[in-house]
Amino acid sequence: MTSEPQPQYADRRYRSGSALAAGVLLLGLMAWMGGDAILRGEGRMPLTAAAALLFLVPLVVAFTLRPVVLAGDRRIRVRNPFRTISAPWGSVETVRAGYSCELLADGSKYQLWSIPVSLRARGKANRHNQRLAAGQQPRTGPFGLGGVTEQSTQEQTAPSDIAVAELRELAERHHGSEDAQGPVTVRWAWEILAPLGAGAVALLLVWLTS
Repeated sequence: MTSEPQPQYADRRYRSGSALAAGVLLLGLMAWMGGDAILRGEGRMPLTAAAALLFLVPLVVAFTLRPVVLAGDRRIRVRNPFRTISAPWGSVETVRAGYSCELLADGSKYQLWSIPVSLRARGKANRHNQRLAAGQQPRTGPFGLGGVTEQSTQEQTAPSDIAVAELRELAERHHGSEDAQGPVTVRWAWEILAPLGAGAVALLLVWLTS
């Protein structure tokens, strides 16, 4: 008698919405200002603007649009600004959140850039839960002037702590799976580093020849 194959689910994605919004805004601003300098600038301005864009665009993409954590049944893949870490669940020791979210695998520690820790959100959730434990009914709205809702009477958890708890649960669930074994692999993001390095060299040459 053969066992039925386990269903495969799409990877869970964890990324910062505020970082995405900031990245799109910054790229739009740089395209507007840099494009204007290239098209209308005089003297060395177009060359300087082009070199600056070649350096700044990959830098903004690396820290805003690129970071993401992908968690599936077999492995967790962490895409940080300049590296991509792929760790089968069997190699994962734990996922934790202190002042930053971290993945511990094969004796090494990797930061999860796409899951930023908000101490303000964590403190707000802790104060809310303390009021509940004391028998108070926290209210909604600015300065607590709103009414009591069903959500306000439930315990709260900071978004980063929710994400870490989900990842830790996945690690524990799949740690012993046969298809979730293997070493941790780390790949440098040359698609970011190459244009970033070229932009840095171009800016240096522009500065030296000015």
